[in-house]
Amino acid sequence: MPADTSATLLHIVFLVAIVAEAMTAALAAGRRAMDWFGVCIIACVTALGGGSLRDVLLGHYPLTWVGHPEYLAMTAGAALLTAFIAPWMKRLQRLFLWLDAVGLVAFTIIGCQVAQQMQMSTSIVMISGMITGCAGGVLRDVLCNRVPLLFRKELYASVSVVCGGLYVMLLKQGLMLGVVVPVVMVVGLTFRMLALRFNWQMPRFVYRDEWH
Repeated sequence: MPADTSATLLHIVFLVAIVAEAMTAALAAGRRAMDWFGVCIIACVTALGGGSLRDVLLGHYPLTWVGHPEYLAMTAGAALLTAFIAPWMKRLQRLFLWLDAVGLVAFTIIGCQVAQQMQMSTSIVMISGMITGCAGGVLRDVLCNRVPLLFRKELYASVSVVCGGLYVMLLKQGLMLGVVVPVVMVVGLTFRMLALRFNWQMPRFVYRDEWH
């Protein structure tokens, strides 16, 4: 796949992903009985927060939504649409799980590319990918007063780390970007869906202080 085609495909996936993330975030806000403004804020933070946090930490400006304010309109619009069609959203649960997985991988790749373009070290490239892929969900859960899903049990950040590591490794092997991006997308999506299907989890640390 030519690099230009791969970049276009990744951009399309990014747009689909931010809309899907905004819609699932709107449902989370609805469960907390937030008003419509709160729903829009939670949606925008979830969909664009990971990239924004990455850009602030790396000093990469302008922020994505500042350079492309239409992304705010897309995410807010998706959130408001969700408020209208919420009763039917449960039927689309499988679709949104799949889109969330696609978004996680796409965000991770984009985060890696941003750090790479800034000539950051390999470790920072991978961390940049993980922040882009995962931080939006953490911000959503914090604002909704929940323990972030990322910190509980699901293989989510792990998928992002694997994708980032694979992305860097394949590029260092001399493979073209047009090959690397589809390979990472397929591997990451497969890993995430298998983790959901078979309930793969990270080990948990449980500590109960019995001292009085």
